[in-house]
Amino acid sequence: MTKNQDISKIKKLAETNHINFGENRVQEAINKWSNVINLNSNIKLHLIGGIQSNKVKQAFSIFHYIHSLDSLRIAEIFSKLEINSKKKIKYFIQVNLAKESQKSGIHEEYLVEFLDLCKNKLSLDIIGLMCIPPINDNPEKYFKKLNELNKKNNLTELSMGMSADYELAIRHGSTYVRIGSSIFKD
Repeated sequence: MTKNQDISKIKKLAETNHINFGENRVQEAINKWSNVINLNSNIKLHLIGGIQSNKVKQAFSIFHYIHSLDSLRIAEIFSKLEINSKKKIKYFIQVNLAKESQKSGIHEEYLVEFLDLCKNKLSLDIIGLMCIPPINDNPEKYFKKLNELNKKNNLTELSMGMSADYELAIRHGSTYVRIGSSIFKD
C-alpha cells in the first residue's frame, strides 16, 4: 500500500523491479501514478479501498486490479467500460464476513449470487475474494473462512492480510497481501 507515501519513495521501490502497488483512493492514485505508469508499463496498480459510482471511470483508467468489488451497480459500470474499451481488469469480491456496518463488502449469504452475476452476466474476471477482519478480533478465523469460500467457489486468488497479520494470512492461503507501513518505514 502506498497511501500517504511520497512519490519519491514509491519511485525508489519501483526501481527495484517491484511491480504491484496498492492505493485506497482513486483521485490520489491518479495524481500520484499517472506519470509513473506511463514511464513503467510493468507496474500493476491495485485499488484496495471502496469505490463510489462516480469514480469508477477514473478507477478503470488507471487500475489493473480492483480488490473491493461489492456492488452490482459498480460491477455493471465496470462491465460496460470493459465492453467499450476492450480493457480487462482483474477483480476481487470484498466479503464482509463479520457483517460490520461500518465496512463495505458482500455478506456471505449473497456471495454466490453476486459472483454468478459478475462472472456470467457481466463477464468480469473475478479472480478471488478479499476481506478485512475486524480490528479487535482474531483475524485467523476470517482468513480461514475466506479461504474456504474461495475454494468452494473455484477461485484461485485471495486478498487478505496487512502489515500486522500478513504472515498469518499467507498461512491461510493469501496470494495478495496489503503491506504498506512495514515497507515504508522511515
